[in-house]
Parts: sequence; C-alpha cells; structure tokens
Amino acid sequence: MRGFISFNGKIIDETDPVIGSTDHSYRYGDGLFETMKIQDGRILYLSYHIERLFTGLKVLRFAIPPFFTEQTIAGGILELCKKNQCEGSARARLSVSRGSGGLYDCDNNFSWLIECWPLKTSGLNENGLIIDVFPEARKAIDVFSNLKSANYLPYVMGAVWAKENQLNDALILNSHDRICDATIANIFWVKKGKIFTPPLSEGCVAGVMRKRVFDLRLQIAAPIAIGVGFEIEESVLSEKTLLEADEAFLTNVTSGIRWVKQFRNKTYSNSIVSKVFAATDQTKLQ
Repeated sequence: MRGFISFNGKIIDETDPVIGSTDHSYRYGDGLFETMKIQDGRILYLSYHIERLFTGLKVLRFAIPPFFTEQTIAGGILELCKKNQCEGSARARLSVSRGSGGLYDCDNNFSWLIECWPLKTSGLNENGLIIDVFPEARKAIDVFSNLKSANYLPYVMGAVWAKENQLNDALILNSHDRICDATIANIFWVKKGKIFTPPLSEGCVAGVMRKRVFDLRLQIAAPIAIGVGFEIEESVLSEKTLLEADEAFLTNVTSGIRWVKQFRNKTYSNSIVSKVFAATDQTKLQ
C-alpha cells in the first residue's frame, strides 16, 4: 500500500519530492530529528521529545516559526499515523531543516518533515545483543554532542561496520577514547547491583529513554516496586570497565530496553536488566 508523509503540515504522497538540492540538512547536515513511538493513538514521552528538540533548535540558532509548537507537532504526527493506518503502534520521525542556500546566504525558511511506519511491540529481547566498539571514529565533545543532529556520520559508519561484522550494534568512542553511546542507543551497565551510564559530558546523545530510566530511579530503588533496591549513577565508561561489568543494556524509544548478551569475550546475565525492563514497560504506561 502506498504511504504518505507530511511536509510543512501538508500530507502528501511519500513519493513526492520535498527537499531541494540546496536544502541545508542535505548539504551540511544542518538539521535535527526526533524519532518517537506512538502507542494506542498517543505519543510516548512527548514532553521529553519536545524539550530536547527545542533545546537543540535554540543551540543551533534556528529561526523557529511561531506556529511550530508542541500542539502542531503532535497533531501532525498523529494525523499522519492515522492516514497511514498505524496509529495503534508506530515509529514516527520528525526532521527539521534551517532552510536553503549556502553557508552565508541561507534563507532561514524553516521546514519540517514527518514520516511514520508500523511498529511491532514485544517484550524484553530473548536473544541478547552482541556488540563491540567501532574503532574508526571518535565523537567530539562539544555543545552539539548531545543533540539529535542530522550530521550523524559517526553513527552511520558505526552501523555499517556493525553489519559488516555481524553485530547487533556498535559502541561509539569519544575524543578521550571512552565509550559514549551506541549507534542508535544509550548504554547502561550494571556492577554489583548498581546501574551506571555515561554522563552527557562524555558526548552521548541526550536520549529520551535514557532520561526515562533516570526519572524512574526512585521507583526502581523501591523494593516494593520490583523486589530489589539499587542505584543509578553517571560514570565514565572504558572498554575495561564494560568487560568487568555484570550486565549491560541499551536504550532507545522505539525498542525500549534491550539487554546485551556479549561484548567481545564477556558474556552478561540479565537479572537486573529484566527488572529495569519491567519498570519501564511501555505497554503499562498511563
């Protein structure tokens, strides 16, 4: 069945051309994007996405049109999902671009594109992920590091490398040769019952599911909630630290929590990961 997209608030056929050759997101990676999960006709963690998006737009000094609001964004996404008959469970991607032109003569004609696809929901992955470190890139640590930028090259090449090496995902190193995140996810690890994840100062993307896990730390710490108490803390992550961990998991919005089975010659269990999954089970969100 032919699908539809939404460009600047207008639903059109997905085959219609929408981006010109001088578009800044195409020419320079000068744009942002948000990938969201729709479940039962609602956008999960919408406020988190909006906060991250508008923080990024401010950092990049975009000229934001007055009509581009949370209400407009949410309405456009849900309208498109309904048009594509996937409002029950879907993945939606919102992309924004500064405008068109050269570096010094951009027209600042803000544009936005929405795409959506049906999404199958499932429980915690039965087969744990196999991951390794992508050796060919180092992500810079600067004011742009935490953004969901259209300039995504280290992650793209990491994903290519992971596929070539029959891995489920690849870990990305920062300029200090420490692990900051994975190609499509943030990383957490468990040591002696305590959960850790790299701080944003390590250059990782400010993940929405990462934030969700942190917001649940008081709930997770309550024995009545999941039967065990533990803490969540930010800490730098070296390859040695990950090899010494008891468990590891990756997080993103569309997949939620995914447990890692193997990193190099290290095999992990998933007892704590299973409890974190239960506490963040998206099918039980109100």
